[in-house]
Amino acid sequence: MPPLIAQALPRLTAALLLLVWVWPAPFLQATAEAGALLNDPKGFRNIPWGSPLVNQAELALIQNMDRVKGYEVPKEPPHLGETTVESVRLFTIDGQFGRVTIHYQGKETHDAVLAYLQSQFGPIDRSPGSMMRGLNQQYNWRGADTEINLTYEAKRERGYLFIESRTLSPRFNDALADTGSSY
Repeated sequence: MPPLIAQALPRLTAALLLLVWVWPAPFLQATAEAGALLNDPKGFRNIPWGSPLVNQAELALIQNMDRVKGYEVPKEPPHLGETTVESVRLFTIDGQFGRVTIHYQGKETHDAVLAYLQSQFGPIDRSPGSMMRGLNQQYNWRGADTEINLTYEAKRERGYLFIESRTLSPRFNDALADTGSSY
């Protein structure tokens, strides 16, 4: 190695490490994990995971694919707790209830949804190094039977909440791979 490069290498390495350390990449993707899910609901709105939804009189079939069926409650505005959201959809895979998707818009709604989830399932992780701000924020709660994943896109003020059976959720991914479509 030429002597000039050998002399500059430690400074270049230090500058590169400093750049990596202070680079604003955390502002692009922020993740805060809550860890253990307190009070695992083992379903949604008193409907246990694995139940058939065809017998639920208040639900209307809105999506009918081979293995995946989607339902909504048509007679009421969609809500999570006391907060009105854009949509609440319940999905079955092979006739078994296994996933809920909730979409919403707006920072105020996001704050209300996040507060509701924390009141029901436990606080988010606020340990040093975790971030609750950024262009994309993600929060997770994981229980023995249920996993909850909340993603919020701050730039578009859009929120996506998935509440899933940990046992059945992999089958949804398999169904998507089989059909090459989304639901």
